[in-house]
Amino acid sequence: MPKKIPMRKCVVTNEQFPKKDLLRIVKTPEGEIVFDATGKRNGHGAYIKKDVEVLELAKKNHALERVFGMEISEEVYKRLEMYLR
Repeated sequence: MPKKIPMRKCVVTNEQFPKKDLLRIVKTPEGEIVFDATGKRNGHGAYIKKDVEVLELAKKNHALERVFGMEISEEVYKRLEMYLR
């Protein structure tokens, strides 16, 4: 029997993707927004597709701000964009 592939939903496009095709962003208990490469970091996590266009759309429609209930700084978006390029 083949292994089940974990699926997650992109908070920007609302599409389901395999977990490995998505970028996990976490709001830590301290209130900091960070990228989670391991997928095991403590805090509230959200997934977005590994695509610069999707990141720009998230910035435009404030998808991450809605998910985390806080304002996201330009610095966080720049770090995420650098990782995606």
